[in-house]
Amino acid sequence: MYGRGGYQGGGGGIGFGPPQTPQIIKQLLIANAAIFLLSLPPAFYAFARLGAATPILFWQQGFLWQPFTYMWFHGGLMHIAMNMFVLWMFGSPLAMVWGPRRFIRFYLACGVGAGFLIVTFPYLAVYLLGYPALQLQIPTVGASGAVYGVVLAYSLTWPNRTIMLIFPPVAFRAIWIIPVMFFMTLIGDRSGTVSHIGHLGGVAVAWIYLRRSGEGGRLLPTREQLRYRLHRWRMRRRLRAVQRDERSSRGRHDDRTLH
Repeated sequence: MYGRGGYQGGGGGIGFGPPQTPQIIKQLLIANAAIFLLSLPPAFYAFARLGAATPILFWQQGFLWQPFTYMWFHGGLMHIAMNMFVLWMFGSPLAMVWGPRRFIRFYLACGVGAGFLIVTFPYLAVYLLGYPALQLQIPTVGASGAVYGVVLAYSLTWPNRTIMLIFPPVAFRAIWIIPVMFFMTLIGDRSGTVSHIGHLGGVAVAWIYLRRSGEGGRLLPTREQLRYRLHRWRMRRRLRAVQRDERSSRGRHDDRTLH
């Protein structure tokens, strides 16, 4: 849902969803739904597995197409429903402003970039951090990496729009939507099957893409700005520690024993 500061020309009221759905979004929704339905029969399970992003298959058996194909398959009805809903909600206004070509390039870049991270990070985890080698055989599917990239672009394009969640009924500015999504995904991942690396990969690729293309430049801090903000945070933390010590010292000095 969107509150104040809604769509251009849409007024300042509250509405559900975008005012219209661009053709490119409809095509993505149809393509994902069609591939999902085709992958349901047992005869196509092997086909879906070949398309999933599996580290050991990509790096050791030459399945180089997987960082592209994995994003068109989904692990269940709820999985595809959530991804397509978020794509429709946040991708539609972005596609209306950007145009179809620009949007699809960005969408694919985020999805494919996240796919490369999905097949690469497990090797780093296994050989550098000592994770079980079983990590290399876990397949990953879903458009979440691309969708997270789209949501980041939306939040940087319209940072002051109000987002209203239904469950829980909480309102916040759009600039905070990515941290909120990460938090909700982390607490909701009870089975441990969510690819947080894929989500992070989509956001990271979107960040780099937008920085290099100049989109949302004033909202994407540079390395120097991040260092400055970290320095300010450390200084504030030290100042608060000094203030606490002073209050504690005054409290001890002012203590009186009554008889």
